[in-house]
Amino acid sequence: MRFFEKSHDGGKNSGVTGYFVVEIKPLFSIVLLKFSKGTREAYHNHAFNALTIWLKGSVKEHMLTGETREWKAGQIKFTPRSNFHKVEALADTWALCFRGPWINTWNESRLGKLITLTHGRKEV
Repeated sequence: MRFFEKSHDGGKNSGVTGYFVVEIKPLFSIVLLKFSKGTREAYHNHAFNALTIWLKGSVKEHMLTGETREWKAGQIKFTPRSNFHKVEALADTWALCFRGPWINTWNESRLGKLITLTHGRKEV
């Protein structure tokens, strides 16, 4: 559990900073996210479903299929756990994110290899 805490979101190589209002993984999380311009090269899914309200700036969501979608301030996005993507911030971007309960594992692609992760970003 954490309350009113700032940390990386998505690991130390991520350009996303999380300002966690509350994170109780078995229940829910509320986090203000700052996406610094750019992206990391890892496609990934999530251990949770998420509802994101884009507050300022814009991002481009890249899917493995090559499909992209742009998200801008004022839009609301639902991201299911199964969504395998990477997010590129086109400018410094802010979002408010409501996350559902976590499952124990999720995946990330590193140099074309699928890695399974668990809490603390530990490889399984």
